[in-house]
Amino acid sequence: MFAGNTASANLLALDEKSIVAQAQQARRVPQVGYIDGESRSAGIEGLLTGLRELGYVEGQNIVIEYRWAEGRYDRFPGFIAEAASLKVDVIVTEGAPAAIAARQGTKTIPIVMVAIGDPITSGVVLSVARPGGNITGLTSMTAELNTKRLELLKELVPGASRIAVLWNPANPNHKVWIPKMQAAAKSLRLTLEPLVGAGDSEQIDKGFGAIVAARSQALIMVGDLALLAQRERIVDFATKRKLPGLYAYRKFVEIGGADRAMLEAVEAGDAEGFFDSVARDGDARRICGLSPIYALLRGLGGTRGALKRYAQWPDPQGVVTFASVVFDDRAG
Repeated sequence: MFAGNTASANLLALDEKSIVAQAQQARRVPQVGYIDGESRSAGIEGLLTGLRELGYVEGQNIVIEYRWAEGRYDRFPGFIAEAASLKVDVIVTEGAPAAIAARQGTKTIPIVMVAIGDPITSGVVLSVARPGGNITGLTSMTAELNTKRLELLKELVPGASRIAVLWNPANPNHKVWIPKMQAAAKSLRLTLEPLVGAGDSEQIDKGFGAIVAARSQALIMVGDLALLAQRERIVDFATKRKLPGLYAYRKFVEIGGADRAMLEAVEAGDAEGFFDSVARDGDARRICGLSPIYALLRGLGGTRGALKRYAQWPDPQGVVTFASVVFDDRAG
């Protein structure tokens, strides 16, 4: 009796399902291009956290295309071109060189820049209030911080007057910052010598030789992601030369290569491994309490420990490193 109406209702239901299916197929998952000057950095965790707070979860309802330059800034133009070909909805850049490449590479894709010291001087934006174009983001205003770091270094190491500066000629901001640092150093009665321009491991090794030849009494590093990628090499050099250092990133005072091997052995309760890590460089770091620590590890019989704190502090004769490890045999 109602067969005709039922058929029409079924047809309408099918049409509605078809429309919904087509709409779901047409709905595009947002894509973000993330371009960084080093390998995977801590900055990405902040981005992922912020996206989750807005309801976007990577792998579920948003796609992030990562590209890591690993200190090679010449890769940036290719990364930007690739992001454009993928038709990403937004490009996130970390560091000035990446932001400059993005600004030059696209006039249509929105760009969000982070970890950039001076976007005005580098030509990325017209002004902080009105950046213009397709770019916005955050700035750390590093130029002023570099001057403050010199003041802090003079206070921490009052006997140092000859300061080595590690900077990267490939970073456009540095060419502006270095003269400002030299003017500030003059007012503080400090000599910046040598000025080590380096961006890769080979250039950094040559720079180390210049620092030794100049008999620099401390080291300051200008913020740069390519130099950040070489942090273990830089920290190991400064530690072995007993050279106080002031760096632009917290990662530089995290555990260095030689210290990491030693502390991993201590945490593992490995007395022989601890001794080998110290003997490997002839105790160049002058580990305080070497014999008691070795005896303790032998006595604990392999009990594992947990590193609670690691820090460094300038000393008139070099750098003092502090570490604390807690052992608890009840954990087993």
